[in-house]
Amino acid sequence: MENPHETFMQMAIDQALAAGQEDEVPVGAVIVDADQQVLASDHNRTIGNCDPSAHAEINVLRSAALRIQNYRLLSTTLYVTVEPCAMCMGAIVHARVKTLVFGAFDPKWGAAGSLYQLGQDSRTNHRVEIIHGVCEERSRCIIQDFFKMRRKRN
Repeated sequence: MENPHETFMQMAIDQALAAGQEDEVPVGAVIVDADQQVLASDHNRTIGNCDPSAHAEINVLRSAALRIQNYRLLSTTLYVTVEPCAMCMGAIVHARVKTLVFGAFDPKWGAAGSLYQLGQDSRTNHRVEIIHGVCEERSRCIIQDFFKMRRKRN
């Protein structure tokens, strides 16, 4: 297998592209277990679901938890194309995700290093290992191109 981080991030990128096709903000996520088996993959669905919490990360956390019948997602790795927001990082910490891997930083909303460091906050009882910059350029281009197109339409 090639670099597993790149393999799973490409799956997340595919989900981000699917979101863009649905006119959702193109963020995709994949969560895998300790054996590198995919538990869930999804993308943003906030517009289609009329649900402000339907971010890609929340969607895969919910699906994975249902699949394994446990809200604690111990020993999992979550891949997401863009740095998670505070809501998503809070859920990632609560779910006890072991590792977060993301592509592009989000300087306006990011809570895994840009604005906040929720996964590393010593005041919580769980720390998330954070790896950033995997497929960064591709992830950044997808989201930037989406918003450029949206501004042109408006």
